[in-house]
Amino acid sequence: MMILKNGRKIINGCEPYIVAELNSSHNGKIAIAKEMIDAAKACGCDAVKFQSWSAESLYCRDYYDQNPISKRMVSRFSLKPEELLELAQYSKSIGIDFSSTPYSNPEVDFLVDQCQAPFIKVASMDINNLPYLRYIAKKGVPILLSTGMADIEEIKEAVQEIENAGNRNVCILHCVSLYPVEPQDVNLRNMAMLKETFPDYAVGYSDHTVGSQTACAAVALGAAVIEKHFTLDNKKIGWDNQMATEPADMEELVTGCHMVHSALGHYERVLSPGELGQRIKMRRSLVAAVDMEKGHVITEKELTAKRPGDGIPVGQYKRIAGRVLIKDLQKDQKILEEYLQERGSE
Repeated sequence: MMILKNGRKIINGCEPYIVAELNSSHNGKIAIAKEMIDAAKACGCDAVKFQSWSAESLYCRDYYDQNPISKRMVSRFSLKPEELLELAQYSKSIGIDFSSTPYSNPEVDFLVDQCQAPFIKVASMDINNLPYLRYIAKKGVPILLSTGMADIEEIKEAVQEIENAGNRNVCILHCVSLYPVEPQDVNLRNMAMLKETFPDYAVGYSDHTVGSQTACAAVALGAAVIEKHFTLDNKKIGWDNQMATEPADMEELVTGCHMVHSALGHYERVLSPGELGQRIKMRRSLVAAVDMEKGHVITEKELTAKRPGDGIPVGQYKRIAGRVLIKDLQKDQKILEEYLQERGSE
């Protein structure tokens, strides 16, 4: 189980906690970012998640030397710390959780200490960055741990590192780090494996497919968290923006995920009051298959069953066979207890 700093409990099989991943679809503009927060809230998402990278925390100098335009692009699409804080405060003001994915220790500190993020998301790329995982874990903050590109031994090692730092407040996200990922490569059954391997932890799904079907299927498999890339317009050019989900589709995803969760119901066989009421309408009662006179001893062959089910249940035919009629019955007439002689007086 994971408990967010705002008290929300994330546990396998719970109502899914749905995170709108805004990534860089705001193009570094805070006004657009606020529009996206508003839209995510309107869609029914529980949280918005940003990226806290900067040109300095994402790539090394050698990379920028070989790709000089990249540094300008990273800087253009990133948000300054003061902008992230403003967005955190704005999210809180409209009633939606705020978080982000940090890529350096100072970015972790800022999210936890200044933005008061209810959880920290660890990107798939950092699952083998054990010193970084240890640093985050020691902050005592709940962690969404994404597992894209990681084999099971790497996932075990990452979870162990977080545990050794004294933090067990973790939700493990099944993830495939392709943008987008084709359905045949999703391997949702990995969620069952993760639950079995880490029985004390909640398991969720970070969805990079196009559409809502896979996210809904993950909820059917018990996903406690669903993360989905979100944009106002996926026709615009941007990092991962083309595979991100627009508001109308995100609303459909949220509705679908909650509908699937509601439909899962109970492990025990429980009949609703409505279905119990259907017994009278849809089940059969015992009916005379032939005309029978008063004083006749009923045989099984003289019984049939038809709707409605407000008479003697068909399953009681053996109890009725051998009973004596105290009135005439016509073919197709429902048999009632008051038409039968008491057993002791037969």
